[in-house]
Amino acid sequence: MAEILIRPETSEDIAAIHAVVAAAFGQPDEVDLVDALRGRGGVTLSLVAEQDGEVVGHVLFSPVTVESDGGSWGAIGLAPMAVAPSCQRQGIGSRLIRAALDACRREGHEVVVVLGHPEYYPRFGFVPSRPLGIRYEADVPDEAFMVLELRDGALAGRGGVVRFRPEFSSRERTP
Repeated sequence: MAEILIRPETSEDIAAIHAVVAAAFGQPDEVDLVDALRGRGGVTLSLVAEQDGEVVGHVLFSPVTVESDGGSWGAIGLAPMAVAPSCQRQGIGSRLIRAALDACRREGHEVVVVLGHPEYYPRFGFVPSRPLGIRYEADVPDEAFMVLELRDGALAGRGGVVRFRPEFSSRERTP
């Protein structure tokens, strides 16, 4: 397998990111989401995986708010993550997520949430959020909404309902 380079996205990567995300999801919704987040300053971190000079993967993190009776606090959400279909099941997505989580830790972020496959994300340390007092704003299966502490003890005494940015609602994506 060719060398994989994980790096921050650049403006030159946008068309390639569109292609990877559209191919991975089979629809334009996630491409529109990435564009809306980028256009409205809603990107905390965006990394690409490059193989032989071609972008073959992408992961994006954006800020989320966790609201509770005692007030609100910030975290980050992982979404979307995509790997070109021809490159899937080669560890590229895992490398992207690990590199991104390391970068988030270095930047001082403490908590990450994800709505995703319950068989995939636990390998990175994600656990179901509901037993920890963290709920998603919409009705989703408990096992699909997960949380990860980037700093030990970051969730101590914290809980609430996670609210993603308005761009995650399709009606809010048009700039």
